[in-house]
Amino acid sequence: MLLNYFRVAIRHLRKNRGSTIINIAGLSTGMAIALIIGLWINDELSYNHYFPNHGRIAQAMITQTSKEDAYTGPTVTMPMGKAFRESYKDLFSGVALTHYNGDHLFGYGDKHLNGLAFWAEYQFSEMFRPKMLRGNIASTKDPSTTLISQSLATALFGNDDPVGKTVRYDDRIDFKVGGVYEDFPRNTTFPNPAAILPWGNQENAYHANNTNWQDHNGSVYVTLANNVTAGQASARIRDLPSPYTKGWKETALVYPIDKLHLYDKFENGVPAGGRIEFVWLFGIIGGFVLLLACINFMNLSTARSEKRAREVGIRKTLGSLHQQLIFQFLTESVLMAVVAFVLSLAIAEAALPFFNQVANKKMSIPWGNGVYWAIAAAFTLGTGLLAGSYPAFYLSHFDPVKVLKGGFRVGRFAGLPRQVLVTLQFSVSLTLIIGTVIVFRQIQYARDQPVGYDRYGLVTVGINTPDLYKHYDALREELLQKGLVSNIATSSFSQSYFWNGNEVEWRGKRPDQAAIFFRNVNVSRDYGRTVGWNMTRGRDFSRAFATDSSSALVNEAGARAMGFANPVGETVKFFGKNYTVVGVVGDMITNSPYENIPPAIFLGDGDQHVITMRLKAGQPAHTLLAGIGEVFRKYNPNSPFLYNFIDEAYDQKFADEERIGRLAAVFTSLAIFISCLGLFGLASFVAEQRTRELGVRKVLGAGVVTLWGLLSKDFCKLVVISFFISMPIGYLLMNKWLENYHHHTTAPWWIFAAAGAGTLLVTLLTVSYQSLKAAMMSPVKSLRSE
Repeated sequence: MLLNYFRVAIRHLRKNRGSTIINIAGLSTGMAIALIIGLWINDELSYNHYFPNHGRIAQAMITQTSKEDAYTGPTVTMPMGKAFRESYKDLFSGVALTHYNGDHLFGYGDKHLNGLAFWAEYQFSEMFRPKMLRGNIASTKDPSTTLISQSLATALFGNDDPVGKTVRYDDRIDFKVGGVYEDFPRNTTFPNPAAILPWGNQENAYHANNTNWQDHNGSVYVTLANNVTAGQASARIRDLPSPYTKGWKETALVYPIDKLHLYDKFENGVPAGGRIEFVWLFGIIGGFVLLLACINFMNLSTARSEKRAREVGIRKTLGSLHQQLIFQFLTESVLMAVVAFVLSLAIAEAALPFFNQVANKKMSIPWGNGVYWAIAAAFTLGTGLLAGSYPAFYLSHFDPVKVLKGGFRVGRFAGLPRQVLVTLQFSVSLTLIIGTVIVFRQIQYARDQPVGYDRYGLVTVGINTPDLYKHYDALREELLQKGLVSNIATSSFSQSYFWNGNEVEWRGKRPDQAAIFFRNVNVSRDYGRTVGWNMTRGRDFSRAFATDSSSALVNEAGARAMGFANPVGETVKFFGKNYTVVGVVGDMITNSPYENIPPAIFLGDGDQHVITMRLKAGQPAHTLLAGIGEVFRKYNPNSPFLYNFIDEAYDQKFADEERIGRLAAVFTSLAIFISCLGLFGLASFVAEQRTRELGVRKVLGAGVVTLWGLLSKDFCKLVVISFFISMPIGYLLMNKWLENYHHHTTAPWWIFAAAGAGTLLVTLLTVSYQSLKAAMMSPVKSLRSE
């Protein structure tokens, strides 16, 4: 019986090749999108699952609450780790302190390259258990021993075993290699570190010996004890830092690393979503795109109901049961879904390289994973049943007496379900179009904000060896004399991101201002002229003033935070030292372009390990960089010349939103394609059904344009209805999304009007081919059978 069902299904699909091709094309495209989105969602949901004990690991965080604001973040004080070990042994079976150390130079022999590194207690490696390829984790108990990544080991040592060999760090410290670990995959919250440095090394003494509860400069990870949840532990440690703060309230919590990526947004110390919203968004998009493909199948199957009515009548007369007919039609849809799934695998495999590039992922179809194929089989079966459910129940209910007597008609409202489904298709497509346009509009709005300095032509180079510190003045003079740069300066941070946030004291500071933290940046005298910031009051740093090592500048946000109409001449205290404010700088976007610009203070002294250069105007950048590279290699021979453009770093601030926008645009385009594919098939069928009517109208004098309008207007009405459905939905959803940003664009009426007009135009183009073809047919041919 089952074999017979398949034979009949194959015979029917062959007989109706046009609708079969349209259905399979739509289903395979929808299934391919669903497969790719499923891989993306799995990649997002499995963040940090690479670590064997990920379900028991949590990161310590603090919430700082002031009168006006609350901040929750992972940068905590080092004494917190000691307190966890000594006072909360029943909560935590493991505690590890770490400090992110940024980009550094690693060398072996004549090979040198830069890589990310962080200092970590040996308990960190025991806690996260990176996959060791050589050596062992416990080796970092020795303060002169480091673990290095597989990629760094290969770059420096080739195929040789690096364990026991020595790598040179920043051309000044030697570390013995104690082990090699497998590179961390992309879906971890850690940037892939080239090395895990030993916590006990003298170079890390500041962090290892830090007992200051107000100095937030590292991270603490814990392994939760058995039968202890993160919530229970957080309740116990909540008030641990409170006695050590003044002017603001500070509380502690531990947050599971499984949630760090997707639930990274906090409001008043409570998780309030984050990237999980994008997971839901694309999950819904994938579901809707697949639904659009299923709707195509339903529409074309029910539209051709009259052609299959006689078949149903004969089958029922010969004794076929209602359930058997349903099973027959569902077999056809499942068979089509299987064919579409095979084709969708080919589409997904071909599209993944492009998708990985757009999404910044490294995903692949897990061909050897049995669980994946079990899910895929269920997915295919579910898609087939969903697509064929309505046609199966609709067709199987035909009355055999009416059908075989020739009195069967589909009825006045038989087309209503198809109209509803087409309306749903275009409502979804229009909503996606509106959402995509507003996402890109928000990105452009943020891009168009004045950044407060001239970011074009700025290049940064890290000071990564003692040679650069010693020879900076000579390097600076040579670059200026050769005309390679117009200005050059040093600072403690790159202009693209200011990391620090610390307390500043000033005259008349109120208790409620104690929780105002300033981004503090140490800069050389030429920094302002190099980056091109705007002085609004007072003066810039200058080499003409020897006292500028005790001078400071504040930005406009800082002046407002202090409450001074003009802070120039005021004395401020930072880390116990007095500085005189000599000028006010215009606000600059150095962190998130979507957030308010925080207060900032620029100091004329302190450590400075970033060189910022402005390339000479009017010359090709590649020529200038080649010359600059030669000068750097002269004064820093043991390091490759590594540089970054500030404008490119600024563009990276929009990377996440741009990726989401591009992905939404791709999926929206494919959703429209699937909808138009179904519309094309439906228009073809309608034109076929009304061939004789069109012939009669043409004989009676109707023109081609009139007939084209007659066939097209019904579809255009559905698009108009879709517009009025999608407009309020799109408006509400996108306004809710825009509220996530402090600075955001609006959703003007013309976006909705343009989306509706564009969709209407696409609809007309889709149905016009069939409409014009039918309208231009000779009435002799269309009426011949009469």
